[in-house]
Amino acid sequence: MTALRCDHCLADFPAREAVRAEIAGAPRVFCCAGCRGVFQLVHDEGLAAYYDTRRWSETGPAGAAPLDLAAFEGAVREAGGIAEVDVAIDGIRCASCVWLNEKLLARTPGVLAARVNYATHRARVRFDPAAVDLARILDRIRAAGYSPKPWSDTEQLAARRAEAKDLLVRLGTAAFLSMQLMVYQGALYAGYFQGIDRSTRRLMEWIALALTLPVVLYAGAPFLRATARGLRHLRFNMDALVVIGSGAALLQSVWGMLRGGEVYFDTAAMIPTLVLVGRYVEAAAKGRASEAVARLARLAPREARRVEAGSGGTPARRSVPVSELRPGDRIEVLPGERIALDGTVLEGASEVDEALLTGESRPVAKAPGAAVIGGTVNQHGALLVEVTRVGKDTVLAGIVRAVEDAQAQKPRIQAVADRVVGGFVPAMLVLAVATSAFWLARGAPAERALMTGIAVVVIACPCALGLATPIAVLVATGAATTRGILVKGGDVLERAAKATDVLLDKTGTVTRGRPALREVVPLAPGLDRDGALALAAAVERRSEHHVGRAVAEAARALVAGAEREATGFRAVPGQGVVALVGGDEVLVGNRALLAARGVALPPDADARARVCEARAETVAFLARGGRLEALLSVADPVRPEAPAAIAALRALGVELALVSGDTALTTGAVAGGLGLAALAGASPVEKRAEVARRQAAGRRVVFAGDGLNDAPALVQADVGAAMGRGTDVTMESADVVLVRDDLRLLPELVSISRRAYAVIRQNVFWAFFYNLVAIPLAMAGVLHPIVAAAAMAASSVFVVGNSVRLRRLAVPVPVRAVATAPRAAAAPAGMAP
Repeated sequence: MTALRCDHCLADFPAREAVRAEIAGAPRVFCCAGCRGVFQLVHDEGLAAYYDTRRWSETGPAGAAPLDLAAFEGAVREAGGIAEVDVAIDGIRCASCVWLNEKLLARTPGVLAARVNYATHRARVRFDPAAVDLARILDRIRAAGYSPKPWSDTEQLAARRAEAKDLLVRLGTAAFLSMQLMVYQGALYAGYFQGIDRSTRRLMEWIALALTLPVVLYAGAPFLRATARGLRHLRFNMDALVVIGSGAALLQSVWGMLRGGEVYFDTAAMIPTLVLVGRYVEAAAKGRASEAVARLARLAPREARRVEAGSGGTPARRSVPVSELRPGDRIEVLPGERIALDGTVLEGASEVDEALLTGESRPVAKAPGAAVIGGTVNQHGALLVEVTRVGKDTVLAGIVRAVEDAQAQKPRIQAVADRVVGGFVPAMLVLAVATSAFWLARGAPAERALMTGIAVVVIACPCALGLATPIAVLVATGAATTRGILVKGGDVLERAAKATDVLLDKTGTVTRGRPALREVVPLAPGLDRDGALALAAAVERRSEHHVGRAVAEAARALVAGAEREATGFRAVPGQGVVALVGGDEVLVGNRALLAARGVALPPDADARARVCEARAETVAFLARGGRLEALLSVADPVRPEAPAAIAALRALGVELALVSGDTALTTGAVAGGLGLAALAGASPVEKRAEVARRQAAGRRVVFAGDGLNDAPALVQADVGAAMGRGTDVTMESADVVLVRDDLRLLPELVSISRRAYAVIRQNVFWAFFYNLVAIPLAMAGVLHPIVAAAAMAASSVFVVGNSVRLRRLAVPVPVRAVATAPRAAAAPAGMAP
């Protein structure tokens, strides 16, 4: 069989598998579409000379070790025909590395999206598995000179610690030797002015060289390796600037020593030393900023005590790995133990510490029927828990996943910095050469011209631009998570910071969301209270709505044993529910549902309902067979923290309104007590339309809700915030989840976002301002290379330090209870007060 050799990776392959293409006017042959894509990209980027200068001849990507695909087993997640994988990329040293990897991955056929987090070195790649496989994606990374590995929180934490330790050792070595070097270099500088005999000068120069070489070759080894790896692929990064600056000073000094001229060994040593200072501070900040995810990931215990049926009917308890547990299993949780997985309490009573997950400082009481969250700590009594969620479906896994996504997603402000970083390093190298040539042309000594060019190389700092956003997002999302605010993207912080309007759903958001049945009024002859309640509960038992839950709970408590079966259940968003009971169509809902189903509402029944609604109670009408049979009144008290939350939002300068699917009377009663404008009787479509209307007027809208009928508005809003006890659909639709189920977290979200966005803007401004000012000064010969290196390191340290301030976020608005309700605000057009 005829074998061909791939024009890109040099691998031999059968001719029948050839992928052929004409590139740059010449026919090419490749082993796969991936290699063709890389070859095309290299030519499109003007780097075709790479294939003429490469020195490797082995098959496969240049300089890459054999790929261990087995290590990635289970790393790929698939849903809806789209796959996603997290990859740890070794070798990323600066923002240019991030740019290159994102560019290469994004141009790979079949890859839908690729994001590389500079702070964590994690790449999240979404791709079509039918168009490209994981091996091709990993080969793409390896072909650029980087090493892809499976992402593991534990391994990455260990790797970060090892990196920080290695940096500290190298920094300590460089600092110690540089201090000794400065003694001899200082003596040499003094000798130039005051005189020094030839033999003493020569001895000090050799000692200075001996002290400089370990700094450059050992302490600066990471810079040398990264630069060499980049040059093999005609790629320049931040490390190339450090190596070129330090190396040029070293070579100039050796040449000067041999011919009797001046030496600048202090410049050659101090450049990598000062850059190492910045790298070490940066690595330490990354580790601290990632603590939120690492701490959450460590909450889940590895083993649990499963309760099984034993001999003679006596329950047996056996410790098993958490991975073996399945929904429906029962586990025992003793005082002081962490709850292994999400579940429901079957037996026992205790209090559970949920602070690390929800931010709730006080223990939460748990009794039979209460839900518990995996990773939380049982404090006092033993609990028997039935497992309801395992693996990636648990609340803890969702929080970890959401925090990781948030830290990977970039605010739009970073796009400006990303575009600059792409061509920054090559532009600086060209500028440095041009600067040296300019000074030579003006008649400056060669030493001065070279040192001026070195200063330009060293002063340039794309790292500050690269760090400006990721570090701030890492710190801000971590701080928000510890307070019980789960932000799903760095871009969400930017949108929330610009919020002008906050729309609040009523039930479950402004109110407690745990309504209690207040009254049942039978309207049909022969139907008593318990019968009406049992009939309504049969339909409402499968409802997600809070009113339905209140009816079902009241029925279980008052008419036990009289439960009726319903079939054909269907929820009508914003109106109610419909099902068949005993062959009859039974509906429970509001006036809109009655009208839609052609059920007449007698005037006396309507009047009775309005009396209840005037007391801020929600009324649900029960109809069977097209005839009204009863009405049920449900009361949902306003959250005790709602007045304080609304006062805090007003202090932040946002416009507030209450939006509800409930009646005008009920909604108005709640809104009036809080001084809010109100839109009542709003269907899910109308809630979304209200959000869109405000957006069309140039407003930035935050919508907070927790019901199934809030999902369209949550998606439409600039920021959708779901209360922690909301439905699964709502939680998925939202950009932010208030895990602690406390409305006061909403003003905290806006405040944190504004602080974080302000820090990001400060960082980006500083990064641009620093380069705009420092580079011309270096070109003018004002800055010595040592001063340039110190300034470059300081720019990164400033960005990191400014971002770390977000760890001490404080809400600058009052959150204490408000004694008296504010006066009713004027209602916007189209909204009832």
